[in-house]
Amino acid sequence: MIEVANRLQTVEEYYFSKKLREVGALMASGKPIISLGIGSPDLAPPAKVLEAISESFKSPSAHKYQSYQGLPELREAMAEFYKTQFSVNLDPASEILPLMGSKEGIMHISMAYLNEGDSVLIPNPGYPTYQSVTNLVGAKGILYNLDAENNWMPDFEALEKLDLSKVKLMWVNYPHMPTGAKPTKSIFEDLVAFAKRHDILIVNDNPYSFILNDAPKSLLEVEGAKEVCLELNSLSKTFNMAGWRVGMVMGSTEHINNILKVKSNMDSGMFYGIQKGAIEALKCSKSWYSELNAVYEVRRKLVWELADALNCTYDKNASGLFIWAKLPEGEKSEAFIDKILMEKDIFITPGTVFGTQGEGYVRFSLCATSSAIRECIARVK
Repeated sequence: MIEVANRLQTVEEYYFSKKLREVGALMASGKPIISLGIGSPDLAPPAKVLEAISESFKSPSAHKYQSYQGLPELREAMAEFYKTQFSVNLDPASEILPLMGSKEGIMHISMAYLNEGDSVLIPNPGYPTYQSVTNLVGAKGILYNLDAENNWMPDFEALEKLDLSKVKLMWVNYPHMPTGAKPTKSIFEDLVAFAKRHDILIVNDNPYSFILNDAPKSLLEVEGAKEVCLELNSLSKTFNMAGWRVGMVMGSTEHINNILKVKSNMDSGMFYGIQKGAIEALKCSKSWYSELNAVYEVRRKLVWELADALNCTYDKNASGLFIWAKLPEGEKSEAFIDKILMEKDIFITPGTVFGTQGEGYVRFSLCATSSAIRECIARVK
């Protein structure tokens, strides 16, 4: 029998990959499961995006290999998007790299900067992929705890007490997933200062800025941030294009070139039609965001009602595509969601998926219709 690589001993199959098989089996057996578990938008992309990909098939270039750096007009659209939305100036020729989703970027950045034995600061709770990719490249994850008392922001006093001698990367994710906590300008300034003090590359994973958030922010807004920071973004949530796999990483020319060395050996460019659709998405007017958020606002109020029915508490000031809710005292996350799944035919995500700091919490997704959420409320009540 051929042995697998040692790196596979450091990771497990992604939680949702396993759990959705279980949910799918229950549905196949006739159970009327309603899923509030994952953040896969159920709404359609802008109409002009669909028109652009359809029109793209007529181009002689549509089915050829594409540039590793994406179409120049895509990078220009990304630069204009950051200038308009965040007042961040980026050189489209050298400071932006399109990605096939930001998840790919997490791997590319890690491969570009981490050697075996290097350390990485990883938020707890946080996106599980930060830890799994760190493991896969042979680096060591150092968890830094976030909690409700500090509004899920980094505790810099605690960070300064850690052994940072081998730390090369720090993952941050604001607005925060899973909690929905929104960053302040001062937090971003503190992060940049921390990075410069300790020669650490900080990467902000920023796909949720435009969902139920009237004050989008970028880490790159801070003066001098490009020297020590990268930012990932994605069209998945903002434009309902999760399955299209379109993301981007922004930063200094040096950092982008380093990532490109990895990426150019991993794929042969993004499909032409998807790039053309992405260009149109990035040009959307303010009405797109207001109409999208009007739908999510209705859904959020319904999920709050569902959380109330389950005796959970939550922060109404949080943003993003999820509701992070604290369970009644003494309840364990995984036992709670399994009980709700079996007794009420509702799938929600246990907070422990995102780290030990998620114990006692659950996460509801807003990616379900209002009628489906109302049905969940009726089942619980």
